Amino acid sequence: MSKQKKKFKFRQIISTLFFLGIGMFCGFFIGMIIGQNFDAEKPIGQTLLIAGGLFFAMYAAILIQIIIHEAGHLVFGLMSGYKFSVFRIFSLTFVKEGGKIRTKRLSIAGTGGQCLMSPPDMIDGKIPVTLYNLGGSIMNIIASTVFLGLYFALKNVPFVSTVMIFFAAIGYIFAIMNGVPMRMGTIDNDGYNAFSMSKSPEAMRAFWVQMKINEQTASGVRLKDLPDEWFKLPSDEDMKNSMVATLGVFICNRLMDKENFEEADKLMKHMLSIESGMVGLHRNLMICDRIYIELITENRKEIIDEMLNNEQKKFMKQMKNFPSVLRTQYVHALLCENDTAKAENIKTQFENIAKTYPYPSDVQAERELMMNVK
Repeated sequence: MSKQKKKFKFRQIISTLFFLGIGMFCGFFIGMIIGQNFDAEKPIGQTLLIAGGLFFAMYAAILIQIIIHEAGHLVFGLMSGYKFSVFRIFSLTFVKEGGKIRTKRLSIAGTGGQCLMSPPDMIDGKIPVTLYNLGGSIMNIIASTVFLGLYFALKNVPFVSTVMIFFAAIGYIFAIMNGVPMRMGTIDNDGYNAFSMSKSPEAMRAFWVQMKINEQTASGVRLKDLPDEWFKLPSDEDMKNSMVATLGVFICNRLMDKENFEEADKLMKHMLSIESGMVGLHRNLMICDRIYIELITENRKEIIDEMLNNEQKKFMKQMKNFPSVLRTQYVHALLCENDTAKAENIKTQFENIAKTYPYPSDVQAERELMMNVK
């Protein structure tokens, strides 16, 4: 196993342990309440109702703390001079489009929500990043402290107090998961990003560029039409920083939008081979792009099979509604499987997703890449 894969597996374990911790903590209280209310003479349905209510409360607490977390980014971002761009809870996405807030759909594996904002202008190479990035964790802590106070105030009401401790504990765990700098699963957490930018001017500039790109693409501007000065390729050394590595990913995406496939494949192959801070999500999406390029050029089955391994297939299944993944699956069905019926089904799925996808410029670019294949 490569060093990069070992790091990724370790991050997945860390992420899993946090959620196991949530389950164990809530399970302990659920068991305690059931034990306190269990009576052999009472109908079993009453006990099941209590258990079901507590399990529902646990999931409700997770959902509400996610909303609180993303709202924290929004509030502290506005306080720091940022402007609203995209706000997502699970797949439900609100996008500022033409001066109006519109409802769209977007799912990203490994994330429960997202708040992307348009950053203020850089002054002397700097923008405020700490409050915006840590705002979610700060809001989780504030809300959880309120829930903890309610737990103690309502301690004589077992069911309600247990629900309050669920809300408090899950909020504190979210604050730790997102606020303490660490790399988890396919993404870096907020604390890691804030720490990264505080130590690196290159990372801060890369963050600013990424947020401006998001603002423009949400407004319908194509990557290929954005300013060239935003897309200066960082050095390999600088790309050890995850924020800077993401800028490298956008450069590859822009080359794909320009249909400069030879240069795009060369750069992606290089980025995948070096030790960088590129997150797993971007790594797997990049492999999708390389599979597409191989399919439309030399179409060597052994090369495609090597890239389309079990890990990549699992990722593409998780990201089954993502335009670039559907585009690659469509071309694979046509040129590798020679299955036009399957390809047409994927194309239909793509068009259905396109109706509610928050980035129309991405949809247009991916549709063109699909249309290039006859």
